[in-house]
Amino acid sequence: MTDTREEVLAEHFDAFHTARAAHGLVDRLYAEAMGDAYPHDVAPYSSCDLVLLGQLVGRLRLRPGQVLGDAGCGTGGVGLWLARALGVRLVGWDVSLAAVRLATGRAARFAMAGRAEFRVGTLEASRLPEESLDGLVCVDAFANADAGRALGEMRRVIRAGGRLVVTRAGTGDVQGRAVTQAAEAGLVVEEIVVRAGEPAMWERLYGLWQEREAELRRAVGDEQAGRMLREAERMVPRLAARTALLVTMRVPG
Repeated sequence: MTDTREEVLAEHFDAFHTARAAHGLVDRLYAEAMGDAYPHDVAPYSSCDLVLLGQLVGRLRLRPGQVLGDAGCGTGGVGLWLARALGVRLVGWDVSLAAVRLATGRAARFAMAGRAEFRVGTLEASRLPEESLDGLVCVDAFANADAGRALGEMRRVIRAGGRLVVTRAGTGDVQGRAVTQAAEAGLVVEEIVVRAGEPAMWERLYGLWQEREAELRRAVGDEQAGRMLREAERMVPRLAARTALLVTMRVPG
């Protein structure tokens, strides 16, 4: 029987998170690539730096006690940081069970024990009740999703008047696609900001992976290092034409 796309992604990211959690090298390389904008307590495996965290806080406009969703939460750092800063509860979901377990184990370090919940789900199928969130973030997860279906699912789980703030990146008319897909999902685009420094951050990070190949292979193993190096080889030529955005949308009402 052929594995479903969801099963393939889950297997990939389970291995990804398990290997990287076992050694601090990958975190150090992200920190080196981001410089003094690196959020050490978040320890992101994404482009989420301190600048982006501040933008997310301002655009979500949540009140203490409300509920924030983190779609494609990975190991939970972004959602936990934001929930702590905003005084809200958190529900995060990810396709990887390994990531969900790691995220659950981090909640206490953010003083979020009892106020954060993590579960398995995808961007297109969160398995959350309708209108159960007051706001939602999604950082660097759209590349592995059907964007139109994902936005429709996000709209379903956010209450009227709530906001979702997502990162989008790619080549061509990324902004046009973001606006069209938001409208098709019944969402109102409030603001789009170009993240001018995002492609350069990835270029620095990919360069570090390539320069430190031998150390990387010792740290995370040949299989995981090979995947990372193939990603770098595939992505580096595309970065010059890459546009990265932060898109803020609102559910009408």
